[in-house]
Formats: sequence, C-alpha cells, structure tokens
Amino acid sequence: MKVAIQGFQGSFHEVAARQYFGASPALGFCATFGEVVAQVTGGRADAALMAMENSLAGSILPNYLLLERHALTITGEIYLPIHQHLLVLPGTTLADIRAVHSHPMALRQCGDYLSQYPSWQLVETEDTGLSAQQLAERQTPSVAVIAGAQAAEAFGLQIVAPAINDDPSNYTRFLILERAAEAQPVASPDKASLYFYTSHAPGMLARVLTLVASHGLNLSKLQSCPRPSQPWHYGFHADVEFAAPAQLAALLAELPAVTEELRVLGAYQRGSMEFGQEATAQTGLKERRAQHDDRI
Repeated sequence: MKVAIQGFQGSFHEVAARQYFGASPALGFCATFGEVVAQVTGGRADAALMAMENSLAGSILPNYLLLERHALTITGEIYLPIHQHLLVLPGTTLADIRAVHSHPMALRQCGDYLSQYPSWQLVETEDTGLSAQQLAERQTPSVAVIAGAQAAEAFGLQIVAPAINDDPSNYTRFLILERAAEAQPVASPDKASLYFYTSHAPGMLARVLTLVASHGLNLSKLQSCPRPSQPWHYGFHADVEFAAPAQLAALLAELPAVTEELRVLGAYQRGSMEFGQEATAQTGLKERRAQHDDRI
C-alpha cells in the first residue's frame, strides 16, 4: 500500500500517517497538496492523508476546493496534537539566530513567541520537516527552524525553545482520501462530510441548518468556499455527526428539496482525540519550556 502525504521526512503529515496506517505502508512524499491528490487520482497511490484545518490557524481553504473538484472519498480522519519547537544546530543559542524558516502555518501558530524577537527574519518554506533537513545539510548556525520533535530527532538538531506554539491545545485535523470508484463503505460510520450549495436567496442556508438540527445531527463544521465564475456565491462544506446511519439517511432524503447540488464526500468513523506519541513527551516538554522561560 502507498499513501501520499504533503511534506517530507520529519513532517507532521508523516507522524499522522504512521499513527493512522502504521509502519507498513510506503509513504509518497509530495511538495504540494495538489500533487497529493494527483497521486491518488492518477493511481500512483492507494490513499492520501491531507491536512484540512488547524485549531489555531483555521481551515486550509485550497484543500476544500481540491475535495470539490476531484473524485475522492473521505474514509477516515485523525486529529494530531501539534507541538512546535524551535530547532537549531547543536551549540547554537538564541542570541545567534538571525532567521527562522518554516511552513507558513507553523509560523502563524507561533506568532506570540516570534513577536518577542522582532529582529528575526521569518522565511516561509514548503514544509517543516524539509526546513529541518535543509538546516542539517547547510549547517547555517544563524538559522533556526520551527518543526516537531520528530524532525529534531531525524536530523540531529537541538530544541533550543520547546513548545512555542501560542496555544498548548493545538491540533490539526487530517482526512484520509481514496479514489471514489474504489473506496469501500466504512463500517459503522458516525460522521459524514457533505458539500452543497443553495439558491442565492434569503433564508436558504437557514433551512438546511434547520433540517440538520431536526434530525438530531450535530453540525461540527461549516465552511463556505467561493464558487468559480459566480462572484459572491458560495458552496458549503458541512461535517455532521450522528448516532446511527439512519439519521444521516433521513437527512439526505430531505436535503435535495432545499439545495441545488448535494454531494456526500464521505461517511466515516469519527477521529479520536487520543494524543498518541506526541502526548507521551508533553510533560517533559512543558518542564523544559518552564526551564527555558526561567533562563529568559
């Protein structure tokens, strides 16, 4: 089995993929999310794992558009706690740092910490793990990177400032995607992702939401996305949670009357909020962060 992910060795996508699929699948490292989708739709990968939203930085809107435009089915999800650390070459101190490299999402998640060092140049890169790899290869002592503990371990870097993300309750939600024509139904689903749009008239979205509530489903996500060639018209991605598949079936039977298009992007089992590997180190990270704060 081959699983396509955005990012490279040491990235959070790699951690999430290993937690969901285990050690056996081969990972296809991709520079962009578009390449991830192309790997699956083109048959070069059996599945994909793709980040959709972060609890601090919000939704990754281009990825919702990828779901709209390609024949993919969501077959699962995983929530990963994200602990961002400041990594440097061994022996580098905070006083040596002149620039910080990382993925834009990681930089956003650490804005409060980075604001303490206005002289640092912030450089956006395509991946956290790749930033760590390039630092190890180039041996630039004035550069730091923001990445996870797995990147520090993989590339022999030092964590000079641990757990620098703004909020300790920092999670990223990843979806598991397969080709729609080949995906098998998920046993005992309790969550579904829908895409729909309504007529551009007052009250139409409210009618959809009223139906969701009347059938006892929990609306856990509602994301609007622009519709191409129709300025100021929007489609909606909705995640709904339910106790029994019959609730979803009853909702889907009534939604066509109040929508102009309706697609089920996937029905799957709700992701667990169990922390996994990162949580086992969280206590130690908090202790090291407290020690670091004392030194400042």
